This record gives sequence, C-alpha cells and structure tokens, in this order.
Amino acid sequence: MPKRKRYPKLPNGYGSIKYLGKGRRNPYAVHPPVKEFQLNGSPVTPKAICYTDAWIKGFTILTAYKAGTYYPGMELELNLEDESSENIESLAQKILADYNTTRPVEKAKREQEKTFEDVYQEYFKWKFENEKGHSYSKNTVNATISAFKRCSELHSRIFSELKYEDLQKHLDNSTLSHAALELDINLIKQMYKYALICEYTEKNPSQFLKISKEDDDTPGEPFSSEDLKKLWAHKSDPTVEFLLIMCYSGYRITAYRTLEVHLSEGYFKGGIKTKCSKDRIVPIHSAILPLVEARVKRQGAMLNTTPYVFRTAMYKTLKKLSIKHHTPHDCRHTFSMLCEKYGVKENDRRRMMGHSFGADITNAKYGHRSLDDLKTEIEKIKVE
Repeated sequence: MPKRKRYPKLPNGYGSIKYLGKGRRNPYAVHPPVKEFQLNGSPVTPKAICYTDAWIKGFTILTAYKAGTYYPGMELELNLEDESSENIESLAQKILADYNTTRPVEKAKREQEKTFEDVYQEYFKWKFENEKGHSYSKNTVNATISAFKRCSELHSRIFSELKYEDLQKHLDNSTLSHAALELDINLIKQMYKYALICEYTEKNPSQFLKISKEDDDTPGEPFSSEDLKKLWAHKSDPTVEFLLIMCYSGYRITAYRTLEVHLSEGYFKGGIKTKCSKDRIVPIHSAILPLVEARVKRQGAMLNTTPYVFRTAMYKTLKKLSIKHHTPHDCRHTFSMLCEKYGVKENDRRRMMGHSFGADITNAKYGHRSLDDLKTEIEKIKVE
C-alpha cells in the first residue's frame, strides 16, 4: 500500500493544513494561524477557512489569506494538475518567495513600529478584559500594572527591535527587590507570548532573562516579645493562630497554600522561589503543634484563602490588639530573630529558612542534617 505523500513543513505562524483521511471529496482542511490558547497553553485550532482536494491548493489558499487577497470560493477556481513531490516543493517555495516580496508593506510597518507600551496595552486588554470564562483578582491586575510602570525605560522602545541585552539591563540595573523583579520578568514573558501570537515579533529573548542578584527577601521588622505575648494570649483567634504558625516556622506566606503537613512525623515540607527554598523541611515546633493540628482538622490546610484576603484580616486584627502594623513577611523575620535569639545553629537557621550558603561549599555540598537534628535546634526557641 503506497504511503501518503510528505509535504513541506509550513513556517511558524503560517497556519496549518490537516489531512482528514480517505473517502472525502476534499480531505484537506485549511486552518488560519492559531490566535488563542487554553489556560494550560494548548493551542485552540481555529475554524477552517475552506476544504480542498489537494494539499498544494490549501497552501495557495493560506498564502492568499495571509496576504489579504483570499475570497470565499477561491479554492474552486484553482486548477493544479501536477501534484508530484518535486513540483509541490518548487511551487511551494515560489509561492513563499512571492508572498514575502508582495506582503502588504503598510501592515508590516505598523507591526514593526509598535512600542513596548503599545503591546502592553493590547496584551492587558486581551488578558483581563476580553478573556472569557476566567476572572482575575484585583491583586493580580494591580501587580501587572505595577510591573509595567517599573519598566518605564522600555515604554517608548520599538517592541520588535528590543534585544535580550535591553531587557536584561532593566533587571541588572534595578534596585528593586527580588520579588518585584520576578513580577517584571513574568509580565515581559507574557507580553512576548502575546506578541508571538499576533506576529508582532519573530523572536522571544525573554525566555533567557534571569535575576542576577541573590534573593534578598523583603525588608521587614520582626514582632517584638511584647507583640508575641499578645498573640499567644489570643491564639484561639484563627488569624492570630496562623500568625503564630508563621512566626515559628518561617515560610513565605504563599508557600503555606501548598505546604505539606506531616503531623505524625512532626514536620512541614514545601517552599517557593529558589532551589534552596523549595521542598525544604522545617520541624513543627511543639508550641504551635496544637495550633497546626486544629487548623488542619478545621480547614484541611494551613492557608485556604489568598494572601491578599489574609492580609486584610491580619491588619484589622493587629489594630484591634493594639499591635503596630506588620506584614505577613514580618513573621519570617520573626522566625529568623527567634532562631538567633535562642542560639539555633546558623547553618540550621539557613536550612530551615531556605537561604543559600553562598561561597560556603562545605555546607552547601556536604552539610547533611537529619530531622531529629533540626528538631533539637528549633526546640531551643522558647515561648515566654
């Protein structure tokens, strides 16, 4: 049984020609370029432009479609009798050459002249205003707007002319926190995905971006001894309960949403951001063990809402208890302070907080500590 002919591969963003199988009068479905993607990144194949009886006809239709000269019924007027592999290859190359030389100049010029700000405005509307079946939190929208504002030196630059060096320079010269730079990179990457879909650019330098500075954490102020005493006195309050858990375990607030809680063995496992932070183990301090057990029994997780919602409740609770303003990240600073105050070994404090050992190759490569070792250290922390 003879094999079906192999046809030339179409360029990226050109569209597709799908063979639907035997027994059809017009077995080739001609689809325009993909413009939409599912939430998991899978492409959504658009409706076919038409159906043809020969691959080369479909290719001719796609070329006309991209050049803006296609009209319904055009496929019925094509008469291509010689469909040998050699003829198809040469004809396909000729059509591509013709298309590249006759492509509408004004359209290409408009796309090339779009600035970083132009692409952002289109992307923002596409993502947050036009996408159906998905809603985003106010926090997500505001974070996107803030990230764009921080890229001010790129706003007037022609998007298609931006190079990796231009984008990386923004990150390297910035005095922003590590967390803020992560948001900037995420925005830039999303914009390039959108620009590729719209064919505003043929390259994606954003995939190589990196944050050169070490994760510096967010500046903050730990809770004082007096503050902690007030919190322990109101530990039955669900908001205070979680604050205490954070103060005596040291994870970032976002990590608690997916944190593994191993009650029988007495430890947490999880973390976000860096290689050292992810999947690290922190023993559950005996003082917060009853709080952790109650929280797991009551809601099945350490944090079953968004950090934004918790912050709102936290600020109200602290005000009610006459405790000065703190952020959730101050709990992480509190854990670090408690470790230092009660003599937890510095290397173990780094391990439990997910900090890098930097140039300390010995501990980075050969430092091995058991769960029991870490439990011994964390239990040095006293509740006064």
